[in-house]
Amino acid sequence: MPIYTAGGNAAFHNFHNDYAHVEDPNERRRLALAEIDKAPFGWYHIRAIVVAGIGFFTDAYDLFAIGLVTGMLGIVYWHDAKSHPGIIPTKADTAIKIATSAGTVVGQLAFGVLADILGRKKMYGTELMIIILATLAQALSSDSHAISIVGIIVFWRVIMGIGIGGDYPLSSVITSEFATTKWRGAMMASVFAMQGIGQAGAGIMTLIVTVGFKESLLTAKTPAECDGVCGLAVDKMWRAVIGFGAVPGCIALYYRLTIPETPRYTFDVARDIVKGGSDTKAYLQGTSQGVPDEIERVRVMQQDADRLEIPEASTLDFFTYYGKWKNAKILIGTAGSWFLLDVAFYGVGLNNAVILKQIGYTGGAHVYEILYNTAVGNLIIVCAGAVPGYWVTVALIDVVGRKPIQLGGFITLTALFCVMGFGYDKLTSKALLVLYVLCQFFFNFGPNTTTFIVPGECFPTRYRSSAHGISAASGKVGAIIAQALIGPLRTKGAHPGDSGSPWLDHVLQIFALFMFLGIFTTLLIPETKGKTLEQLAGEVEGTPEYDPSNLLSTSIRRGRTDADSDHIMLEKFV
Repeated sequence: MPIYTAGGNAAFHNFHNDYAHVEDPNERRRLALAEIDKAPFGWYHIRAIVVAGIGFFTDAYDLFAIGLVTGMLGIVYWHDAKSHPGIIPTKADTAIKIATSAGTVVGQLAFGVLADILGRKKMYGTELMIIILATLAQALSSDSHAISIVGIIVFWRVIMGIGIGGDYPLSSVITSEFATTKWRGAMMASVFAMQGIGQAGAGIMTLIVTVGFKESLLTAKTPAECDGVCGLAVDKMWRAVIGFGAVPGCIALYYRLTIPETPRYTFDVARDIVKGGSDTKAYLQGTSQGVPDEIERVRVMQQDADRLEIPEASTLDFFTYYGKWKNAKILIGTAGSWFLLDVAFYGVGLNNAVILKQIGYTGGAHVYEILYNTAVGNLIIVCAGAVPGYWVTVALIDVVGRKPIQLGGFITLTALFCVMGFGYDKLTSKALLVLYVLCQFFFNFGPNTTTFIVPGECFPTRYRSSAHGISAASGKVGAIIAQALIGPLRTKGAHPGDSGSPWLDHVLQIFALFMFLGIFTTLLIPETKGKTLEQLAGEVEGTPEYDPSNLLSTSIRRGRTDADSDHIMLEKFV
């Protein structure tokens, strides 16, 4: 007969009792994780998607909004400029946009590592508080004699970027570790798809404030003439657009702070066997955490924690694990694919003005029409290609698989950029628009989504967040290169004062090369569809991925006595 522990009632069930009769801690872990993997899709999954997704909505909103706001900053702060009055200088515009990417790299690496050391729950919400603080600070920023508006916005956007960077590994890993195996891809893709909604939200908010200040904006025909009530209106507009980015973050903050720790982290890193099983049951019941018997919990941790097959995380173990080519090549594949993707993804975004011109959404008879066309034009681009691409991925990723979608996306994008680059001078404006929209679609029904998903699945729990952070940071390094180095190549050979892009065809050819290289980095990653996280980490005996070296040796995990514990601990860390 199983021995049950005391405690629990209708409100706080003692979930430990469900596993108390299982003496082997590894079997307890297996049973608990099997319940998560095989659980039917329910409200607890929807809650995880919404909580993580709102954060990505906020991230995308903040990143996309700045592209709409820099034009307004030019009207307000460069109104009296001697050269191109009312237009923000190119260097200032680039600095503001790159600042976020630079901060994001730091956040992805730092939060990725900290989430593996301190836990997902302890870090989740912290990054959102940083985003909220930095967003509000930007909205309240102003020029002064001591510091320019560019300097202070760059500072706060670096801070905001750190928070946004932290959201990548945390949201991916938390969603994957709570997801059922059958729908894990769709859940993670749904979280990432909120980026498209966030981008659309930034366009809608810009459109709302533009229409709201219509009468004031109609008083000026050009940005250089926008002073008085027009300048005051634009100053209020950019602050409202940026500041609204804090609203969804505030809504999601409570739920992020109260989300339970993932049972996988509790088992594999915290090595708290009773709490892990308790939290598993609690999660499936829709409560924040289990309430096990604390005396039993401590006793089991002292006696059984070192019997777990999964090695304890350490610096030595980290380098030992990734020192093996079969593990290192996966990290190279995820990081390399993300880097190559973001060079083209962020680089082609710099050409939005070219596309807006082709569809007639640039310029205007007065400032109102200029700002209105910019907002509507960007909204059309997002809704035409990006948003559909995200949600087609949600629908098909657990059917087609991650690797085929990523591989197909890179192949298609290579072809599209080759057509655009080598045939640029022969393409009509309509053909260019169609190709651009197709690129946006296959970015998102392709590597832009899968590079987020795969790193959250294919690494062991103890290093999953760190590996995702490394992969994501590689992508943002690619974004910085695209914005700072490749982007300016568009205007190579242009005459002073010329707004054309004579080298744009060659830039598109460069993007085609990066997409072609992405085909080969994709071949390094595994297919993760339909496999548990433990199978992908090579921890499940009897599966093709199984690798005994990923577990502690048999002598360590079986048949030990208390007298062996000192020797065992020494053997783990030496």
